[in-house]
Order: sequence, then C-alpha cells, then structure tokens
Amino acid sequence: MSLLHRKSIAELTAEADRGLLRRSLGPLDLTALGIGSIVGTGIFVFTGVAASQHAGPALVLSMVLSAVACALAGLCYAEFAAMVPVAGSAYTYAYATVGELFAWVIGWDLVLEYALSTATVAVGWSGYLASFTRDLGMPVPPVLTASPGTIVPDGLGGTTVALFNAPAALIVMAVAALLIRGVRQSAGVNTALVLLKCTVLVIFIGVGAGYVQRANLTPFIPPNTGHFGEFGLSGVLRGAGVMFFAYIGFDSVSTAAQEAKNPQRDMPLGMLGSLAICTVLYIGVAIVLTGIVPYARLNVADPLAVGIDATDARWLSPFIKVSALFGLFSTMLVNMLGQTRIFYSMSRDALLPPLFARVHPKFRTPHLSTSLTACVVALVAGLTPISKLGELTSIGTLLAFTLVSLGVIVLRRTAPDVPRPFRTPWVPWVPMGAMATCLLQMVSLPFETWVRLVVWLALGFVVYFAYSRQRAAGARRQQRADASGLTAPVDIPSSAP
Repeated sequence: MSLLHRKSIAELTAEADRGLLRRSLGPLDLTALGIGSIVGTGIFVFTGVAASQHAGPALVLSMVLSAVACALAGLCYAEFAAMVPVAGSAYTYAYATVGELFAWVIGWDLVLEYALSTATVAVGWSGYLASFTRDLGMPVPPVLTASPGTIVPDGLGGTTVALFNAPAALIVMAVAALLIRGVRQSAGVNTALVLLKCTVLVIFIGVGAGYVQRANLTPFIPPNTGHFGEFGLSGVLRGAGVMFFAYIGFDSVSTAAQEAKNPQRDMPLGMLGSLAICTVLYIGVAIVLTGIVPYARLNVADPLAVGIDATDARWLSPFIKVSALFGLFSTMLVNMLGQTRIFYSMSRDALLPPLFARVHPKFRTPHLSTSLTACVVALVAGLTPISKLGELTSIGTLLAFTLVSLGVIVLRRTAPDVPRPFRTPWVPWVPMGAMATCLLQMVSLPFETWVRLVVWLALGFVVYFAYSRQRAAGARRQQRADASGLTAPVDIPSSAP
C-alpha cells in the first residue's frame, strides 16, 4: 500500500545529487538563515503579548522552556539533516522513517509552520510600519493596517473598523519577488539584515540594562487570575507555547539542505549555532524589557520601542523600529523559502501537482510555487489577526518537532548501520525529552487552537486519499517501468523547467 511506502536513505541522497537547485550556501549563510528566521516577530512583537497576558517577568522562564525543547529537537533535526541532505525538512525525514502517510501529515502540518508563520510576521511588520510612519508624520490609514473587524483609531479622535491589512499583504509579495530572483541573492540580503538587527538588539540590551527597576520584576511570577494560562505557573507554560513560535528558525535551515555546499558538516552547525545565539539574545531582551516597563503595559505591537521610550535613550527608538522592519523582512524571507522547498520535495514525490516542482530556467528557483504561496499568504496576512496566526503556527511546529524526534528513535532501530555524520547523543533520552517538552507546550495552548489543528489535518487526509496517494503510487509504477525498460501511460510530475 502506498501509505506504507518508505524511501531509503540511498534514494534520498541520490535525489539530492540529481536535483536542480543550486548548491551555494555555506555555514555562515545557513547560520544567518536560522538567525534571520528566529529573530523576528517573536522578539519584536510576541515578547510584549506573552509578558502582558500570560507570564509577566517570568517570560524569561517561558523562553528557557521553549529553548530547551528546541535544543533537544534541534539535536534530532541535526542528525537527520546531516544524514539526509535533501530539501523538505521534517517531511523528508518522515518519508525515510515511518512512510508516506506520516510524511504527508508532517508536510501538510508544516504549512501551518511556514506559510502561517510568514503571514504572522507580515502582520507584525505592518504594526511596526504603522508606528514608524506615525513618527514621521505620514501615517498609513488605520483602516488599511489591521484585519477586517478590528477597531482602530480614525485619526479624528474616534474609532472605526479596519478593512484589510494592506502593508502585510504587500510585504509578502516583495519577499516572494526576491526569492524568485535567487537563493544566493536572498541569502546575501538576509545575512546583511541579520547583522543589522542583532546589532540593534545588543545595543537595546546594553542601554536598557541601566534602566531596569527591581519593582517591575516583582513579583517575578504574578499570581494566577483564576484562569489557566493567565499568570502563575500555567501562565509560564502558556507563555512558552506562545513564544515557541519564535524559535522555529533552526528548522528553516534544514529546508535548505539541497542548496548547501557541504550539508553533512554545515547543517548541524547552522541549526544549533543559530539556536544558541538567539536564545542568549531572547533572554537578554526579555529581562531588560520587563525590567524597564511594567509587564501590563506591553500588550502593544511594538514593545521594544515602548521599552526604549520609557528611558532617557529615546534616540534609539527609530533605530529599533527600522531594525524591526528590516529584521522581520528577513524572517519572512527564510520562512517562505522553507515553505516553497517543502512543496518542491512533495511535488517531486508526486504528492502535490507538478507545478510546485517547476524550476525557473534562469534563476533555478521554484518560481511558480513561490508565486502561488505568496498570493495565499498575502491574503491570509491581510485578513487574519496576529494572535490567531501565532497560536496556529506554534502548535503546527510543536507537532512537527514531536514527530521528527520520534523518527530518530525509529530510524536507529530500523536502519542502525546507515552512516550518520552527526549523531544525536543519548538516544532515546534526548528524543523522548524533546517529545515531552513539545507535547507539554501543545497541551498549554487554547482549545480553539487544537480544534483548528484537527480541522486542518482532517482536510489534509481528504486531499491525500482523494488525490495524492493514487498519484504517488502511479509515479512509482512509472519509475519501475522505466527501470525495467518498459513504458507506461502514467502521468509523472516533472521538476524540469
């Protein structure tokens, strides 16, 4: 049965060798891709949301919990990325371990991680743009800066209802245009933007540390309000689930494996290195931000700018906002790159239509997939509030990390002799720890988020059994016929331009 079909490691490696994507990324590029995705909406927007509504100053503990889960899952990802250097991330790993059906579930789930993540970041970018243009005296009309139905100022002292988040939709299209132009150019832009935003964050930590007030950090864990997730220990846990969205960047590195020069060596360096650097930055920003401003005042679109405005270093506020604009752009760049590369792999396996694997004859990028993804993501970004997008992204990511960690245990038993340039230490304890911490954070998320996840996965099963399963089986029959010198009238997806 096709749902039990698995690919061998040798098959996946052969696919990587004959792929059409250009190998042009080194270890610095890969690390920058990870940082570019991690340092984005999580630190520039969700720090305020998580602190003001869930964890208070104990947001630091939420970040540590998320970082521990990511570190454990990252060790599992690193083993797979070095062993299976193929575009597709967790989808490809599942295909090699537990079969086609589970690979489809993960690939479908990763749409929540990457496409919705891009939309979430775009909404955050729009918030900082609106704040920055107000400072310049050239505000964007409020009705065009939020999702439909959102109450916004009308500029005349009253309020009105927003129609569409136009800046969020437009920035998604700009990101897509750059990605179509080429991954080498995209990686170069991303590296420059990463240096900019990391420099500004270090300055924020250094300058803000002098204005931290002990009173703002007391009580460190505010008492629970009587509702799960609203402060107290449950708030710390809910805050971790919300902030987990911020750490998915190291997963984005694995989606570029087929474009890495030396994936066996550089993929683990890129993933674990970016995670370590960003965890230090996140913890530093969380301590300083909640120490400068009472956490209840941080439920805003630009919490870092609010933090600086509460000090005598207000000259830094414009730099914070500009850094956020450029930094969030690089995050969208990496996330959309990850989404289109997963579609590319799924299309080559005949689980999606062949257009998703078409490569531009000049730029050698999946241009049709990128264009289609951008149109859908832009529409979602223009119509959906950031809080709903962030929760869905987190639960989708946590599910993917759980399944990848399980895959390490499975593959150690089913293929113990396969060469592993990087080995996850202390198996099965590290993968089990990753699964436990991820599941704990999933449980902390709202019930409505679980309902949306179940509905999305149910829709995925319909698509798989109605279309993808039969098409993938037909493609495999054609490949067997070709290998035996026969011909068969079976439609096979082509990745050729």
